Amino acid sequence: METSANGPTITRSAPAAFGGGAIIGVLGGLIGLGGAEFRLPLLIGLFNFAALEAVILNKAMSLVVVATALPFRAATVPFGAIAENWSIVVNLLAGSLLGAWFGAGWATRLKSETLYKVIAALLVAIAVILVAGHDATAGQPLSTGAAQLIAGVAAGFIIGIVASLLGVAGGELLIPTLVLLFGADIKLAGSLSLAVSLPTMLVGFTRYSRDQSFAVLGKNKGFLFVMAAGSIMGTFIGGLLLGAVPNGVLLPTLAVILLISAVKVWRHT
Repeated sequence: METSANGPTITRSAPAAFGGGAIIGVLGGLIGLGGAEFRLPLLIGLFNFAALEAVILNKAMSLVVVATALPFRAATVPFGAIAENWSIVVNLLAGSLLGAWFGAGWATRLKSETLYKVIAALLVAIAVILVAGHDATAGQPLSTGAAQLIAGVAAGFIIGIVASLLGVAGGELLIPTLVLLFGADIKLAGSLSLAVSLPTMLVGFTRYSRDQSFAVLGKNKGFLFVMAAGSIMGTFIGGLLLGAVPNGVLLPTLAVILLISAVKVWRHT
């Protein structure tokens, strides 16, 4: 694949960009993720973007996936169900918005080599969380009242930092948090995570706009358009498949993919 100084040439990378976007979009629509953990190694390893540029591109594509996955999932998880749990969304947002702002600031100051290592370590951590929580079902929350409120803000803050450092939606962390801390059903948790992720990512995106690497979006408009088109098609398919694929099989598989991706990013030079 040919690359330019600003990244891949759209002529050679269009099929891969569309296909990669579509596959990752299916995961987003099906589980309630932005899919950035899988897209990031693709942007770094296949399309040869620098670490921070890949994070910013990843953030843009994750926004597309999150924004389209919510309505495509509505047939199974209606907006009314999300509205009924507005207090949970607000609880997590209270921490995640602040964490997203700080995380984006730290990412722009890290050297590329350091950022690669941080990204790889976070990918492994997310894989572990997926494996640990893949069989979680709706039930009693771990805590209630003030303790739950404080835990929700703290969890949101950490997730916001991770979301900005990786350019992710944070669903892999949000979904286990929603299931375990708040006792939410796994399908509802997926949609609630998207509702939390969207404003969190917008805050991180705004913070990244102050860095010169943000220009990567303008320099790769064609690439972004093709990958976005694939992502939207993927989220539509994923929304249709919601509930058809058992989480007991799907989530551990995703964890394995994350571990492989972490190794590739760690070794990237």
